[in-house]
Amino acid sequence: MFLGRFAFAVDAKGRLAIPSRFRSDLANGLVLTRGVDPCLALYPMEAWIPLAQRVDALSIADPDSRAFRRLVFAEATDLDLDGQGRILVPAALRDYAGIEREAVVTGVHSFIEIWSAERWDQQVGSSSIDPSELARRLSTLI
Repeated sequence: MFLGRFAFAVDAKGRLAIPSRFRSDLANGLVLTRGVDPCLALYPMEAWIPLAQRVDALSIADPDSRAFRRLVFAEATDLDLDGQGRILVPAALRDYAGIEREAVVTGVHSFIEIWSAERWDQQVGSSSIDPSELARRLSTLI
């Protein structure tokens, strides 16, 4: 389970440290891809496989399904942590997420989101969502 928020520097080679408390859950491999929001999504292999199977089952006859398959799979890359607990974030994914020097790594239970520090601040700072209203709207789902 991934919980919490952490800020890390991205080095000149595009390497990003993963919080030490997350590393054991990523020991069997991981997949990094575009997030639905303008961030990156990092999945442990155990969470990636069922997600990939559900996305793969979408109809290729439906244009939205094809677009979503591209979003999820086209930029996806399987990775391993290096000896210092870092991942190498490909340039195309860094560009998509707007990540340059600073990144925010957030645990969102079954996977991890990686945001540029600026976009994270915009996401949480300018959010006009009332938490109680959001909880009310989602109450039938949770």
